[in-house]
Amino acid sequence: MNPLSPRLAEIVNALPIRPGMRVLEIGCGPGAAARAIAARLGTGHILAIDRCGKAIAQAREHAAAEIASGRMSLRQVKAEELVLLPGEQPFDLAFGIRVGALDGRHPEAGRMALARIAAVLRPGGRLFVDGGDPLREVLLPRWLDGVG
Repeated sequence: MNPLSPRLAEIVNALPIRPGMRVLEIGCGPGAAARAIAARLGTGHILAIDRCGKAIAQAREHAAAEIASGRMSLRQVKAEELVLLPGEQPFDLAFGIRVGALDGRHPEAGRMALARIAAVLRPGGRLFVDGGDPLREVLLPRWLDGVG
């Protein structure tokens, strides 16, 4: 398994991850960042999502140990269609790297994605995207809190 690229390692290290957190990665690709975060979560959990079935299949192949441990799960879903499954707890933190719906390339999808992300974050949950140094926090408008 390949180590993280320097850029991805910088991003993962910049996230305010603490053991026991519930983390959501939007647009996980082959799952390298999710695996690195799973290793830091202890009893926590990361859900890695991607709209692409091929990416989810690659992530599943590379993350068998993390999935078996219960620290990581995968789901094929668009961010703008994401909902909590029955019994699923909200997330403390979400992040997305090179996600068109979150970086301004697809504004309408972005509005829908932000509403869905706000709905799956716990009150006070935080969203980070690339484009900062190396990340920037997206402040979700108060009107998005509790959209469900």
